[in-house]
Amino acid sequence: MKKTKFSAFVMAALIVLSGCGMNNTTKGGLIGGGAGAGIGAMVGNLIGKNAGGTLAGAGIGAAVGTAAGVLIGKKMDKLKAQAETAVANAQVETVKDANGLDAVKVTLASGVLFPSGKATLSKESMASLTAFTNDVLKTNPDCDVAIQGYTDNTGFKGSTAEESIQKNITLSQQRADAVKSYILAQGAGTNQIKSSVGYGENNPVASNDTKEGREQNRRVEIYLYASEAMVQSAEAGTLQ
Repeated sequence: MKKTKFSAFVMAALIVLSGCGMNNTTKGGLIGGGAGAGIGAMVGNLIGKNAGGTLAGAGIGAAVGTAAGVLIGKKMDKLKAQAETAVANAQVETVKDANGLDAVKVTLASGVLFPSGKATLSKESMASLTAFTNDVLKTNPDCDVAIQGYTDNTGFKGSTAEESIQKNITLSQQRADAVKSYILAQGAGTNQIKSSVGYGENNPVASNDTKEGREQNRRVEIYLYASEAMVQSAEAGTLQ
């Protein structure tokens, strides 16, 4: 009976969080309330799974207070606005990290970043990533970053299905690493970039049966989420 009530509560929280007109500040307060770390983590994991990604988090290991959640939500609202301005041809949206706290997901199409089948950044993408580093990452050093690369399920000529899967993983890893290396070269903090992982054709966000769907699946996702230092500042009430 308790398990049923708990699941109903989580589902209710998801419905509330997905409501229209609710910004990160408000949602951060709801997740950061006294409901406990377990509920926050479950909500974050469910939303992350629906989004098709593997979300990161600071691993704080305890519930974040309501006031701290509001401050983190407000911070992520600012980050989202900065990213939308800085990065051309990108999809910027709000997600939840592993702690149920607000995070920002920036999705860049591989066709914008790289030539087909390669991991060398285009000049246009370099300009966008330079702006992203200068206008977002450098101005928010207390924000951690996770980079994830993905491909569609197109096979490689002369390769078996299993070989193609592995080659797609390798290509996605090379692309994620290329983004990481370039961001670091532009002056992002080494400790700020927490991970760079290629998932190949896993976690598609659209059908691979159409050209348009495959284009959406070829992507690099950059997650901006609260570091332990940001959480601590929020708890102390000093986060700006």
